[in-house]
Amino acid sequence: MSERKVAVITGASAGVGRATARMFAENGFDVALLARGSTGLQGAASDVESAGGKALAIPTDVASFEDVDAAAGRVEAELGEIDVWVNNAMTTVFAPCWDVKPSDFARAVEVTFLGQVWGTTAALSRMRPRDRGAIVNVGSALAFIGIPLQSAYCSSKFACRGFFESTRAELLHEGSHVQISMVHLPAVNTPQFDWCETTLTKHPQPVPPIYQPEIPAKFILAAALDGKPSRVVGSWNKILVLAGRLFPELGNQFAALGAWETQLTNEQITPNRPVNLYGPADESKDYGAHGIFDSKAGGFMDPSFLETLPRTARTFAEAAGRTLEVKVRTYRSIFAGRNR
Repeated sequence: MSERKVAVITGASAGVGRATARMFAENGFDVALLARGSTGLQGAASDVESAGGKALAIPTDVASFEDVDAAAGRVEAELGEIDVWVNNAMTTVFAPCWDVKPSDFARAVEVTFLGQVWGTTAALSRMRPRDRGAIVNVGSALAFIGIPLQSAYCSSKFACRGFFESTRAELLHEGSHVQISMVHLPAVNTPQFDWCETTLTKHPQPVPPIYQPEIPAKFILAAALDGKPSRVVGSWNKILVLAGRLFPELGNQFAALGAWETQLTNEQITPNRPVNLYGPADESKDYGAHGIFDSKAGGFMDPSFLETLPRTARTFAEAAGRTLEVKVRTYRSIFAGRNR
């Protein structure tokens, strides 16, 4: 038997999952790769093997519990007992909520939220009897603050956070040694912006500051190794999460004013572009870990982001003013009602 540990990564064919798979392989893990696109899976398997690990690529739709559970069984049969399970798979629809088809909204939630539920429960069914193992669920700053054009994704990530909190409480209640963690990501330069469903005419982009996928991969690995329950990646991300927790109305106003145009480039959507909502976009092309925004993906200190700070400050000030107006109107209404 191999002395290497075994990790399962969902959404492993591209983006953060792809970078995470390689990161685990470089740190002593054999890696099972769960995703749909055959070419992306083959590329991920090559990454793992070149980093010294054994790779097991399993075509899997994480929206199906049967698929996920069968994949988990195959991993344990072919690689060994699962030490770490990372729930990373996601999909989304870029559009105002009123333009999203009900079936598209449901599909995005099934992959992004229920995919984490099915991955977690499949892992727990094997880890709890052994009383060991680590699960890492990938979250987002958008699990704390909703932004326009991302209702399906934000809804899913809010739900993921609630599921994580409940599951962790249940494990603590029974005194389990199985660890569960959640790593909340910033905007990341991944291929999702090339293949997400959208009703818009302009090409979508991550909201700056943008990070390369290797940055969150490091935090995901760290969570698996040390079991820290929650991590927020990125300085700006920490500010957004704090605002969402302490000042939700301010967060809403800021998102309304500043998070629509910043999600769109000036480039037009390419006609007949691949879309991964219902089927893989990387069936015949390997997109790798990085998206098309390498030149802007320097994180908080990237010059392209620093140049936006004066505009961001003005937006924040306007959002604060609007928030104050709402509070004043609310208190006036309450005061008027009491004096009738």
